[in-house]
Order: sequence, then structure tokens, then C-alpha cells
Amino acid sequence: MIFIAELGLNHDGNFDLIYEMIKESKLAGADIAKFQFGWRDKPGEINCIDEKQALQIKKWCDYFEIEMMVSPITPSGYNLAKELSLKKCKIASRTVVDHPELCKEIINNNTYEKIFCSLGFWNEKTLPFKDINNNLNYLFCVSKYPTYPDELKNFPKNFNSSNCIGYSDHTHGIATCLLAISRGAKVIEKHFTLNKTSQVIRDHVLSATPEEFRNLVNIGREISKLSNL
Repeated sequence: MIFIAELGLNHDGNFDLIYEMIKESKLAGADIAKFQFGWRDKPGEINCIDEKQALQIKKWCDYFEIEMMVSPITPSGYNLAKELSLKKCKIASRTVVDHPELCKEIINNNTYEKIFCSLGFWNEKTLPFKDINNNLNYLFCVSKYPTYPDELKNFPKNFNSSNCIGYSDHTHGIATCLLAISRGAKVIEKHFTLNKTSQVIRDHVLSATPEEFRNLVNIGREISKLSNL
């Protein structure tokens, strides 16, 4: 099992809060701390991160011994991410639709050991970029923030027989993530927050607190083991 704590923009523009978020996500059992580069990143916006700050984030992740991963939303975000020499990359479903050529460039980057790609905004019957790279792994996703139960109609019954290795979640709580694990998901991405009541961005309400994320990891790993019996 791989558990990804999507820190995203939940630092609300407070760069120093990122340090605490990385620490808490590690303590909660996350394998990967994930960030978004190239989204709301103009001067004065909450996710304006330059190369020096990006390198500092990488140092913090190394210090807490948690792997760093980035979703490059735009070409400028990808250029920033490349400076970090990361092992894994996540392609957001927004980027699949808005920047397909960027996606192909990312997928063709042979330095990545593994690439995850969310399919939330993808409405075609065929998979995007399927034949480019064997390191590409798809995540089931519903790109609604938050996602409610009646919007999960196409949720895989069995991830082992689907096109998706895992699940990128936007629902309240951790129940849907645990359901995905019980159905064979090997990767779970869940937004992570230190303040679920923050209204700076919409992601907080659908994010897991450190306690919730810890419960997700502990219960999820056990379910995964039991499902292999």
C-alpha cells in the first residue's frame, strides 16, 4: 500500500506551515507528501513557490524521511519540479485535459520510477497516454470538491480488474478510501489538513486531519493484508 498525503494548497499561503504539515503527515503514516506546482502560483497568490522554496520543501521532506512528490499543473510548474530530481510524479486530471503535451513530456521523462495519473476530468472511453510508458499508473477520481456518495456511481467494484491501481479521493472522511482498499486499491491519495474549518480554499473540508489520516493508514493497511489472504 502507498498512502499519499496531498498537502496541495492547504498551507493557505503560509510557507512555514508546510514544515508542520510535512511533519504531521509523516507522523500520520503517509508514505508520500504531495504538492501542486503551477497552480495559483502568480506573485501574491497563495501557492507562489519559487525554486529556493521548492528546494527547502524537499529538504524538509528528506529531514522527516517522507518522499516528496509534485503534481505539475502547468509547464512552469513542471520546470520547477524538475529541479528537485524526484522519483515519482503525479499528473492531475486537470492537466490531462488542459495540457496533454505536457503530460506526454512528463510520461516520457525516464528519470521517474513511477507516474500516477488521475482520471477525474477524463470522459473518453479509451485511456489517455496508455501506450507511452509502462510506468504510468491510473487513479480513479471524481473531480468534484467535495464529492458526495451519489456521485460515486462508477466507483470500481474491483480495482484488480479495472484500469486503475488506486484512488484519489475528494469525499468527506475516510470511508470511501477504506472501501477502495477493500476492493483492491494499492494507492490512496487523500488531501491532508491541519485545519478542516479553514475557508481559504475549498480543499480543507474534504481533507483528512492528522488523526483521520492516521486511522486511514492503520485500518487501511490491515484491510489490505486481510484482502490478500
